[in-house]
Amino acid sequence: MDEHQITSLTELEALFDPPGEAAIKKEVDRIVPVYRQMIEASPFYLMATTGPGGLDCTPRGDPAGFVEVIDEKHLALPERKGNNRIDSLRNLIADPRVGLLFLVPGKSETLRVNGRARITTDPDLLERTAMHGKPPKCVIVVEVETVFFQCARAVLRAKLWDPETRELAAATPTPGEMLAGVPDSTIRAEAYDDGLDERQQRTLY
Repeated sequence: MDEHQITSLTELEALFDPPGEAAIKKEVDRIVPVYRQMIEASPFYLMATTGPGGLDCTPRGDPAGFVEVIDEKHLALPERKGNNRIDSLRNLIADPRVGLLFLVPGKSETLRVNGRARITTDPDLLERTAMHGKPPKCVIVVEVETVFFQCARAVLRAKLWDPETRELAAATPTPGEMLAGVPDSTIRAEAYDDGLDERQQRTLY
């Protein structure tokens, strides 16, 4: 037992000051022009979903503008080929709720979008979101419920865009080392890492 565990909203709220006016006012129920600029400038977002198998949070990326703002209430997210686990898509079939976090390189503020998603193979959407002539496997259309930007503190604390933090990558294992390091793995790290960059570039689309 943790005698310090917070178990009620009353206890939780006692730890924090009330949110300021800006924190309240920034949340809207649609994509206003200033938020649209953030989405269209973003080459990367994180998508959080939930389903019978549990929670999932996965990255998505492409050149800036790859997420189409259909209108102020709808986004189109192309789903490229990947490792074929389709964890997020499986979750959306069971539970359409979705949370998105958009990042723009060099910008410390992020943008949060919450809504409900559907998966479609609409030919028009597939064609509009194609990359290098190759359409996505499907498109996730999100009906927006809330949108607001997140202040810069987390990114500033992490020094996420600071060049000096790039050296941290050298202290992490390679993809091959990670695969070889999980239980019951038969993958050889060096064999997997050999030519990995070329293989990934060749199979991006």
